[in-house]
Amino acid sequence: MFIKILGAGAGGGFPQWNCNCANCRAVREGKPGFSPRTQSSLAVSADGVTFALLNASPDLRQQIAAAPQLSPGPSDGLRASPIKSVVLTNGDVDHVAGLLNLREAQAFSIYSSARILNVLAGNRIFDILVPELVTRIEFPFDEAIPLQGAGVDLGLAVRAFPVHGKIALWLEDKSAADFGTRVGDTLGVEIIETATGKSCFYIPGCAEIDDALKARLKGASLVFFDGTLFHENEMIEQGLLGKTGSRMGHVNMTGENGSMAAFENLDVARKIYVHINNSNPTLDAASKERRIVNDAGWEIGEDGMEVTL
Repeated sequence: MFIKILGAGAGGGFPQWNCNCANCRAVREGKPGFSPRTQSSLAVSADGVTFALLNASPDLRQQIAAAPQLSPGPSDGLRASPIKSVVLTNGDVDHVAGLLNLREAQAFSIYSSARILNVLAGNRIFDILVPELVTRIEFPFDEAIPLQGAGVDLGLAVRAFPVHGKIALWLEDKSAADFGTRVGDTLGVEIIETATGKSCFYIPGCAEIDDALKARLKGASLVFFDGTLFHENEMIEQGLLGKTGSRMGHVNMTGENGSMAAFENLDVARKIYVHINNSNPTLDAASKERRIVNDAGWEIGEDGMEVTL
């Protein structure tokens, strides 16, 4: 199984278009140790020919252009794409807006929970993906579902499961408890290569790592996990946003309930942070915070990083 990080950044990417924080200034100035990142997405393939996207970021057109594997080949027809399916883990703008880049009468399938598919159904702009060509398939939780699209079996299956999270910012009901969040608003997925049974996990958004999630991930070969913030008050202390990591619906890297502590005894062979916010000090490769996460056995995801299982 081949996995490519198309985008390792959180919403807004890195640098964010209107952000003048120290990190964004450094990457614009080309300082050593700072690499630009587009918004969160992976591409996965069992055969190197057909691909599934895990989330579709607003930067998808740029990401496809930077990944030769995702462009039509010289022997393909006038309209063709290796992208046969898209798996959505939540309804955030940085995970669904890229679907609009996949118009132009191209056949593929979209997989997600009923909650997330209802978001698409309730917004007519997504009707540009005509149902005669773009099939929308609801995940039954905790069941391995073969990924197919455009009449092709990708040789992959996905097992989706709810994780703690928050409803997408643009869907928040501020008058409701927990802003109207319901089960199915945030998913984790296990991607399985059907021929070998090898698998990895992709969880780019997660607000809490409970015992059930720990049990699911224990002994995993590879986990791509929510790396939005280094610590709870990061955005507040930098004067960027008056919200904690918890209010944003993301578990932090550090702290008693952070992801590094939660993963400490899970025996995960390889752990890679994705969905990394522009405020996160680990984006500086020479920082003490980067050393802390590396010493804990974590990698900081970068655009274009490739992994083979």
